[in-house]
Amino acid sequence: MLNSTDGAEKLSLRVIFVNRFFYPDHSATSQMLSGIALALARRGQAVSVITSRLRYDNPDARLPTRETVEGVQVHRVFTSGFGRSWLLGRAVDYLTFYLSAAWALLRLSRRGDVVHVKTDPPMLSVVLWPIAALRGARVVNWLQDIFPEVALALGVGTRGIGRIGFRVLGWLRNLSLRRAAINVVLGERMADHVGGLGVARGRIRIVPNWADGALIEPVPRETNPLRASWGLEHDFVVGYSGNLGRAHDFQTFLDAIQRTERLQALQKAVPQVEAIGSSPGKLVSPRIRWLFIGGGALFEELRRAAESQGVTSVMVRPYQPQEVLAQSLSVPDVHLVTLRPELEGLVVPSKIYGIAAAGRPAIFIGDADGEIARLLARDNIGKVVEQGNGAALAETVLELSQNPTEVAEQGRRARTLFEVEFDLPRAVDAWERIIKDCKL
Repeated sequence: MLNSTDGAEKLSLRVIFVNRFFYPDHSATSQMLSGIALALARRGQAVSVITSRLRYDNPDARLPTRETVEGVQVHRVFTSGFGRSWLLGRAVDYLTFYLSAAWALLRLSRRGDVVHVKTDPPMLSVVLWPIAALRGARVVNWLQDIFPEVALALGVGTRGIGRIGFRVLGWLRNLSLRRAAINVVLGERMADHVGGLGVARGRIRIVPNWADGALIEPVPRETNPLRASWGLEHDFVVGYSGNLGRAHDFQTFLDAIQRTERLQALQKAVPQVEAIGSSPGKLVSPRIRWLFIGGGALFEELRRAAESQGVTSVMVRPYQPQEVLAQSLSVPDVHLVTLRPELEGLVVPSKIYGIAAAGRPAIFIGDADGEIARLLARDNIGKVVEQGNGAALAETVLELSQNPTEVAEQGRRARTLFEVEFDLPRAVDAWERIIKDCKL
């Protein structure tokens, strides 16, 4: 409970968030921002958001220019809406948002405000930091990823003028990070990377992303209506939920899927066959199904590859409504999380927090010393498989399918860890401390 002094201090200090998407949009950056902004407003903090009129999942939608959402003052600025399919159009979308957001911040901000700048679109801090400084506001960079390093790691702009341009952008980005009051990163490896850019460690804070434990709770597999309606009641379900993009790997999935299908077909023909790589006497049981829920740049490619290779154990579903999110995340017995090793320290997959909230373990495919791999090993809430090692992934899935007690125990530990470290109220507490420190 806030005392009267705390309340007066909060109301005299205005917080402004800037990001291209905000509620009711359901993109990842929007969900993170919306949850924090709305929770801070409920705690009595004066909160404004500068965002676009667009929705990530519906480029044709246009949201109201001004509105108040649960106490949050929302200022939606003009942005072109060419979408993600056309590179030049995406660049124009970014440019128009830079200009519109900069003008809005110039009009809205005042001395003493704390301006939280996210990373959608990339390099937003470079554009907004000078304006905040001019108005006497303090800047907090909320880094969901590190650009342009992410682009370079994905093979974009690695030659000629593109590389020179990225070097210039990197220099400007580093300047904006060093001049910020605080830079919020998602994990230790990202903190190390930002520190390596010349940012003082005292200006770096680690605040992991989060999930809402009141919205996402474990749903028992036996009573999950979504699992039943999809005909998965008696199967061992390996799930992937969310965006499947260029930062991720699905070839390891496909290899493992083919291997498990071949082995289970052999078991059906010869019932007493032992699982390859399993302990003597263990049989491949029950049937293994691979469930992919979501979208992204590689989602359709995965679907087409599965069809062309004739695999039959794959089920694909679109993003599910928020009201059934707990059921959706509870359908799998174990979840897949993947990140290309070259992106460690630049990105942290936030889907792990929803998985833990649903009380499910995870298998991470990527760097064994990565952020998620460290977390799974530290608290024994999942397994780690090297990218490209489909045989190891298949073996891991087969072992887990034969050990429901171990899977359930890992899931219970995951939910306990979530409640201690990654629930929404924990994140809001951390952001309140950051806001308070900006005032000191």
